[in-house]
Amino acid sequence: MTTRWLSPDEQRAWRAYIAASLLLEDTIDRQLQQEAGMPHLYYSILANLSEAPERRLRMTDLAEGLKITRPRLTYAVARLEKDGLVRRESCQWDKRGSIAVLTEEGVAVLERAAPGHVDTVRAALFDRLTPEQVGQLEEIFTSVTAGLQGEGGPVEEVPWRRRSSPSCSGESRA
Repeated sequence: MTTRWLSPDEQRAWRAYIAASLLLEDTIDRQLQQEAGMPHLYYSILANLSEAPERRLRMTDLAEGLKITRPRLTYAVARLEKDGLVRRESCQWDKRGSIAVLTEEGVAVLERAAPGHVDTVRAALFDRLTPEQVGQLEEIFTSVTAGLQGEGGPVEEVPWRRRSSPSCSGESRA
C-alpha cells in the first residue's frame, strides 16, 4: 500500500488550518475564562441548552451536538450543576438516560457572557473574512463534518452517535 503524501499546497493548507484552529480555540477559551470564568466547552453546553426546546436536552443528544464523548460531557455537566447553571433530570422513557436542563441562573450567566464571546469570535474570525469567504468556510467545514460523521460513506461509529434506546420524547430513533 502506497502512502498518499500531501502535496505542497495541501501541506500548506493543513498547517494553516492547524495553526488557525489552535489559535482560535485558545483566543476564545482565554476570553471566556477571563470574562466569564468558564472554558469554551462549558459556554458551548450552556449555549446549546439555551437553543433547545424548553432549554433541555438528553445527555446523548447534547454530546452528539457538541461532538464530544459522553464521559467528557458528564464531567462538564457535573461542574455546571455544582455551580447551579445546569440541573440533571431522569429520562422518563429511558431509565439509563438523563436530561440536562439549563437553569435560570445558567441563562443569566450565558446572557452576560454572550456579548464578549460574540465580539471575540467576530474579531478573531469573521472580521478577517469577506462575505464570500464566510460562505466558503461554511461549505468546506460542512463537507468535512459530513464526511467525518459518516454521511455519504461508511465510517467507524463515533461514541456520541451510538443509540441503544428510544429518545426521551417517547419517539424511537431510527
